[in-house]
Amino acid sequence: GERATVTWLGDYLGYLAGALLAILPIVNPFGAVPIVMSASAHLPELERRRQIRRACTYAFFLMAGFMVAGGLIMNFFGISLPGMRIAGGLIVAFLGFQMLFPDAPADKAQLSKQAELKYDIAFTPLAMPGLTGPGTFAVVMSLSSQASSRHGLQRVLDFLGVSTAILLTALLAWFVLSGAERFNRLIGDTGMLALTRLTGFLMVCIGAQFIINGATMVLADPDLWSGLAEAMRNDPR
Repeated sequence: GERATVTWLGDYLGYLAGALLAILPIVNPFGAVPIVMSASAHLPELERRRQIRRACTYAFFLMAGFMVAGGLIMNFFGISLPGMRIAGGLIVAFLGFQMLFPDAPADKAQLSKQAELKYDIAFTPLAMPGLTGPGTFAVVMSLSSQASSRHGLQRVLDFLGVSTAILLTALLAWFVLSGAERFNRLIGDTGMLALTRLTGFLMVCIGAQFIINGATMVLADPDLWSGLAEAMRNDPR
């Protein structure tokens, strides 16, 4: 009855919060603000808004696609959940280190140069690599495979939580990028740099946690230890 509903809601909100905390720092809409500013400088206001709206829609579908296909891709290539976790963790941590110690001017210059060459900036560089990229897909696939490993209603609630987190992230990205100019003026270059560093640190922490989770799952697997014991017993030395 009522208690069960409260429990379901609690579980759903827990999954949603967990997914949001994993996805949001790596999508990092604030980090895409400078790209929007430089890439859309040559566009009229209305066109820029349209491009931003499309970029956020693309980002949503890219993430949702990897959430749905994540399990299938892993099964097809025979990738285990711990393997996915550790690989995702390494990518996220690596991207976090790049944000903490950036060679930003070169990257930014290259991105805005690419953007100036074309009128349509929604897919690249805004949706990719501005908002989503290998790190985002690794995180989404990891969350998806975690949801797949649950049973019954918990699996449904976890997938719902992850889907909602992806939708909220896309909406927040749209909100932040739409107010990019105001936001840029408000916090300035120094504030933007501080925000990027903070996000980078968060991403290194998330990456490290993914690696720890993956390693813990491997070490907690009884097959690993029985296999090792077997190998040691059969060692001819």
